[in-house]
Amino acid sequence: MTITDENCVVGIEYEVKEAGSDSVIDSNKGSQPLEFIMGKGQIIPGLEKALAGMKKDEEGDFLIPSAEAYGEYNSEAVQTLPIEQFEGVELKEGMTLYGQGEDGQTVQVIVKSFTDKDVTIDFNHPLAGKDLMFSVKVDSVREATSDEIASGVVGGAAESCDSGCGCH
Repeated sequence: MTITDENCVVGIEYEVKEAGSDSVIDSNKGSQPLEFIMGKGQIIPGLEKALAGMKKDEEGDFLIPSAEAYGEYNSEAVQTLPIEQFEGVELKEGMTLYGQGEDGQTVQVIVKSFTDKDVTIDFNHPLAGKDLMFSVKVDSVREATSDEIASGVVGGAAESCDSGCGCH
């Protein structure tokens, strides 16, 4: 079966590096495949496009430009806030903090710097502005079930995820 643009459940083994670097950013080689439903925005758009047309056991190396990965770096996504908003947090430069955005979703920020008065945080994804090199092997391809299509969850309906598993 060939990977189509949507409603295929795909399992991949991958390794990703920043383009031009030898150091691995992330990998699932030797562990469980990453499974997702094509067309649901569950992986970065450039990788989803690159996988379309591939088959089980096929391998490929793909250069994904930052615009099709985690986006361009946005300098306006850096803010300086009063240190009082971080009371009880032992701040370190480069640390990742999680908070709640205006829409109620979890927001990840990186502490860029801090003084005794304020904290500069960066809302950009840590890989924003970076071109990525993916080495991928397709482990499995199958049609999504109607439950998977409706819920967007591989292997079952969304109700199975209401136990606080952290998948939202």
